[in-house]
Amino acid sequence: MKTATLGPGQRAEALARMAERELDILVVGGGVVGAGTALDAVTRGLSTGIVEARDWASGTSSRSSKLIHGGLRYLEMLDFALVREALKERGLLLGRLAPHLVKPVPFLYPLQHRGWERLYAGTGVALYDVMSLSSGHSRGLPHHRHLTRRHALRVAPCLKKDALVGALQYYDAQMDDARYVATLVRTAASYGALAANRTRVTEFLREGERVVGVKVIDLEDNGTYEIRAQQVVNATGVWTDDTQGMIAERGQFHVTASKGIHLVVPKDRIHSSTGLILRTEKSVLFVIPWGRHWIVGTTDTAWDLDKAHPAASSADIDYLLEHVNSVLAVPLTRDDVEGVYAGLRPLLAGESDATSQLSREHTVAHPVPGLVVVAGGKYTTYRVMAKDAVDAAVHGLDRRVAGCCTEEIQLTGAEGYHALWNARARIAARTGLHHTRVEHLLNRYGSMIEEILELIDSDPSLAEPLPAADDYLRAEIVYAASHEQARHLEDVLTRRTRISIETFDRGTRSARECAELMAGVLGWDEQQIEREVEHYEKRVEAERESQVQPDDQTADAARLGAPDTVPL
Repeated sequence: MKTATLGPGQRAEALARMAERELDILVVGGGVVGAGTALDAVTRGLSTGIVEARDWASGTSSRSSKLIHGGLRYLEMLDFALVREALKERGLLLGRLAPHLVKPVPFLYPLQHRGWERLYAGTGVALYDVMSLSSGHSRGLPHHRHLTRRHALRVAPCLKKDALVGALQYYDAQMDDARYVATLVRTAASYGALAANRTRVTEFLREGERVVGVKVIDLEDNGTYEIRAQQVVNATGVWTDDTQGMIAERGQFHVTASKGIHLVVPKDRIHSSTGLILRTEKSVLFVIPWGRHWIVGTTDTAWDLDKAHPAASSADIDYLLEHVNSVLAVPLTRDDVEGVYAGLRPLLAGESDATSQLSREHTVAHPVPGLVVVAGGKYTTYRVMAKDAVDAAVHGLDRRVAGCCTEEIQLTGAEGYHALWNARARIAARTGLHHTRVEHLLNRYGSMIEEILELIDSDPSLAEPLPAADDYLRAEIVYAASHEQARHLEDVLTRRTRISIETFDRGTRSARECAELMAGVLGWDEQQIEREVEHYEKRVEAERESQVQPDDQTADAARLGAPDTVPL
């Protein structure tokens, strides 16, 4: 199978082809559920399209805790079915579907009470391990272990001695959520799906009661298209109710938004060889290894303001710092924070007024003929949500359709990954790249590393790292525009790479160089380069301003001070 290239030419062709003939399935929404739905549909032999109003994963799916996990806290809620399902998916992603993108990560849970807490928490993580094994997809993750306080402090010297009496250590998994979604979209396109980002649905097309397609506007050139499909799948996450409003139909459920914010700090600010999981009065707090950084999160508060750009307030940041500092021997300060990001969880409303108690289950509905709505759930179980959505859509098709096969479909870059990983020293010797650079590329692109190396062969200057963000090579910026449908500077700095949260300057020092690298692929002139850089700098300025505001309302107002889109 040939890997699809998602460059500017392919995007224009995809839009034109979607408008030419009726599709079997059109997916609206380019987050992890939408991308997974497109892959599920196209691998059943259905003609499939997917459109996204902004960039792939630009909403919730790029702003998560970056974890693939069963959800230990759902065990405490006795939601065994959700945990079992999520652990099966975790094993599939680690072992078969995306081993280049999903990696094991250890967590230490400090115990603060003698006797009963070790028994209580130990029983929970033991059950977690047993359920993982029983799923048949454990991939041999290490089992949990009990640690004395002395042993725990050797593993995590960052902890205060009086913050624990012992500890438990267990394993889950993590990924770069935005990169995962971009890879899902490319995988779907490789099987024949038509994909176009920056394409906003403005209207649902109807014949009587039935939905028969959508009208969209291409935000890159203001062109409009009518895309017809036998079944339309609404996978718009926290925008579900807004999208449903376009057909003037009351949904069978409502989706509410819960805001979670995360801080990114340098690796040397927290001395530990393991991640941490801590209890708070409202939820749990993670300290997650992230390359040369740590991610600290998250909060869980209701949000009813701007959905496209949820803002982290000063109160949010203080909350995380206060709680993580309660166990750290050397406390973190505002000056240690490299990056801040905020995301919205799409929760099914109706169970409780507290967002931490709303359902993480997902629901699929068929509110009117021709339209399927999928909402809720969690990142880890996206594949199950996609399967259920396509199953529902298939009921509206007048023919027999094959069942879901995505349990066997490796994501682009997975095939041959292990062999290339074993040969990484040889690749380094052949290319002249340092072995850590090769490992970095393999864990971002898998077997697609060869496409990066081809770019470097044609222009050796692309083998150089970005001076102000040296985790990334110049070739990766070009590749994002030529192969991964990055249309704007913001797409590259915030999602194809994580420069926007991994550098103290939030990517502003890399902005011009990245824009100039993208220009050659996207045909930008000097004026467009200037517009891209100015837009990005205003975005960063607005985010910084929002993060010193005292509450959600003032933070939201400050964040909205920056324009939403780059001027044409």
